[in-house]
Amino acid sequence: MYFKFSLRKHPESGKLSGYYRLVESYRNADNRVCHRTILNVGFMEEVSAEQLNKIQKQLTDKYEHKIPLFDEKGDPAVKQYVQDFWQRIVSSKKLDIKSAGELSRMVDMDTLQHSNAREIGAENIAYQTWEKLQLTPLLLSHGFTQEQAKLAATQVISRAIYPASELKTTRWIKENSAVCELTGYDPDKITKDRLYKSALDLYGVRDAMEKHLSKRTNELFDLADKIILYDLTNTYFEGEKRNSALAKFGRSKEKRKDAKLVVLALVVNIEGFIKYSSVLEGNIADSNTLSAMIEKLANHTCQGPAVVVLYAGIATEDNLKLIESKGYKYLCVSRTKLKNYQYVPDRLTTLLETKSKQTIRLRSVTTEKNTDYYLEVKSPSKEKKEEGMKLQFEKRFEQDLQRIHTAIHRKGGVKKLDKVHQRIGRARERYPSVQHYYDITVDSDDKKNLATDIKWEKDVDRHLEKNEGLGIYFLRTNLDVKEEAVVWNIYNTIREIENAFRTLKTDLDLRPIYHKNDDATMAHLHLGILGYWLVNTVRYHLKNNGIKSCWKEIVRIGNTQKVITTSGINTYDKTITTRKCTVPNRNLKEIYDILQTKHRPFTKRKSVVHKPETKKTENAEKQKLLSG
Repeated sequence: MYFKFSLRKHPESGKLSGYYRLVESYRNADNRVCHRTILNVGFMEEVSAEQLNKIQKQLTDKYEHKIPLFDEKGDPAVKQYVQDFWQRIVSSKKLDIKSAGELSRMVDMDTLQHSNAREIGAENIAYQTWEKLQLTPLLLSHGFTQEQAKLAATQVISRAIYPASELKTTRWIKENSAVCELTGYDPDKITKDRLYKSALDLYGVRDAMEKHLSKRTNELFDLADKIILYDLTNTYFEGEKRNSALAKFGRSKEKRKDAKLVVLALVVNIEGFIKYSSVLEGNIADSNTLSAMIEKLANHTCQGPAVVVLYAGIATEDNLKLIESKGYKYLCVSRTKLKNYQYVPDRLTTLLETKSKQTIRLRSVTTEKNTDYYLEVKSPSKEKKEEGMKLQFEKRFEQDLQRIHTAIHRKGGVKKLDKVHQRIGRARERYPSVQHYYDITVDSDDKKNLATDIKWEKDVDRHLEKNEGLGIYFLRTNLDVKEEAVVWNIYNTIREIENAFRTLKTDLDLRPIYHKNDDATMAHLHLGILGYWLVNTVRYHLKNNGIKSCWKEIVRIGNTQKVITTSGINTYDKTITTRKCTVPNRNLKEIYDILQTKHRPFTKRKSVVHKPETKKTENAEKQKLLSG
């Protein structure tokens, strides 16, 4: 801004005098220099040229928010003029006057840069769940330091979202995830060795954490634990595991006969929350694991009277007596099919439609030998499966018999009578479920002790009896029940423990195990169980509100939200850096609202980097020459 004057006749003195205007120069759209009047100042006969220069300079500095380097007293008249003129400029609104704060926020769009984009949505869901479960105070009360508790939270959240080895988890935390920005742990300190140590520390407080989580989830969701589910699964090791006390060869559920196993036993309520867990040797029999579970169950907020639901492999007579002696009720599949049973009089046959649109038939039955309540279940899907297995076994059994027949009539074939009967016995041994309704006759030459022919046919009555028993199994309980549908619905809650195992093995990557020593193996399994607590807490809350997505889908939705660092240069040539979360999409907002979680973990983090001062550098020889 500068002053521009024109000669005018002064109305008071009648003489020609300078009439001043405060003018601003600018370039228009055609890049031409133009002028516009900001303020009509008027006659200023008493102001010197030096004062005019000072006034226009100070007004320009004030407009551009420039601060003088030295605080000079200055001319009082100049200060008064500057103050009066500035107030008139502001009130006239001729200039687009912005505050220093507003100008500092004006960033050149061409200088904007986005960097350090990381995933934060799924991490935010898991971290808020960790806080709701109050796990940090629990760890602090058991001797963890603040830094150890933050590292533990970081590791468990990482296991839930990105289940991988400690080395891969370290890379993921440092390069992909914003989990450390939530937990407060320094990502530069993350190493695979620290993660190994943290997992072992967490396993050291396993019992305390299980008790706390069992109680805490019951409080959060008002659960009573009236029905308890018990089952076992196993996972396999990669490697020989020569000196391991846990790793043993057994019956692998993944059909890995070449690998050693470890058994994981879980007690789960019908909502899917773990009440108790145990890691056992890979070759332990299912029926030998129940006693330790019953002893621990009462200490984990389940003090009866509760119903223990279990599979037939665990439900031996001794185990059922043990459950009953501890004050619990039981419900299981009968280990054997009942024979010589009668239908309970005055009890109607119940037909139920399953979720797969199949009709289940339920009938109460009694036997003279047993006092428990038995329920006969006729399942169409099981009948279809058993029918297919029966036909396959019949085909294979008859193929074995046909090979015996061919050998009898072939030169050089097996014809000795005792050898033929031995081959028939082996065929019966291989297919015990179908051999009993086949009548097999062997024609022989008694003088030579040779078989001359073999014939077989199905016994019609026994085959019909077999067909009528397809798809039928029996539920056994010591509950005093009046309705067949109640028993069926209680037993079907055991599907929840199957979901728990599926989540652990698939979503949380519990299999296979690569750790070499048993302590690391136990810590690995426990870390997966802790991750499952976060997963099931989130999914249970969402399922109650109509969202039944699997955990991987929830993580995918959460990963659509990022946190990004944006930097740019403002009008003062300073670098402004902000770190903000992206706005969650519609699906993620719905999840956040159900979980009562903030849509953004943090709103904005800002920093200002001032432009470095230019330093005058001269080489030593030049300075020496100039100094003489």
